[in-house]
Amino acid sequence: MSEILVINPNSSVSVTRSMETCLGIVRDASCHDIRCTELQKSPPGIETDAHVAAVIPNILEAVAISDADAFVLSCFSDPGIAAVRKATTRPVIGIAEAAYLAALGLGQNFGIVSLGQSSIDRHLRYLKALGFDGRLAGDRSIDMTVVELMAGDVVETVARTARLLRDEDGADVVILGCAGLGGYRQAMQDALRIPVIDPVQAGVALACTTLDLRYARQAS
Repeated sequence: MSEILVINPNSSVSVTRSMETCLGIVRDASCHDIRCTELQKSPPGIETDAHVAAVIPNILEAVAISDADAFVLSCFSDPGIAAVRKATTRPVIGIAEAAYLAALGLGQNFGIVSLGQSSIDRHLRYLKALGFDGRLAGDRSIDMTVVELMAGDVVETVARTARLLRDEDGADVVILGCAGLGGYRQAMQDALRIPVIDPVQAGVALACTTLDLRYARQAS
């Protein structure tokens, strides 16, 4: 059995628990040992470019000391993914990139539910770097911090934002643009009647496939 380490790059235990819960469906379909962890040295939420830069050394340290067979960076900014991939030959999956890849196979245009404007700006830069920005229908904010998100039930706020992405922006797939939103996925998909992607599920599912098919790269 291979181990997949899902790294929550912030220090929020509640986010990690949310990830654990939403990964039940992936665990049931997989033979891999899927383990989630947060990084205690990091801030409780990753909401700014400064936060992204600050957590990269913590991620690199976590990967360096781990014996896991694959890693999933469970923040929708995919912080430091190029540096982490350079530091190891083991598979490194970013949940944002995995969610985008899943969305491209499920519809023509995808929308993103984001926490704030800083996240929206960061997503667009990343989408342009990946070459996926032409498929973006819209990216809308719920104007919350990670701490606020995890403190209460925001299903109505998230659902309202997703409906605007579908009805006004023309999205035929919706991505939940935060690792702490996965608990809303199934209910939202049932209500919207279009695919709704939790990036944590997408990232870990891609890691499972990568290990199952034995994709590998050699050290340079």
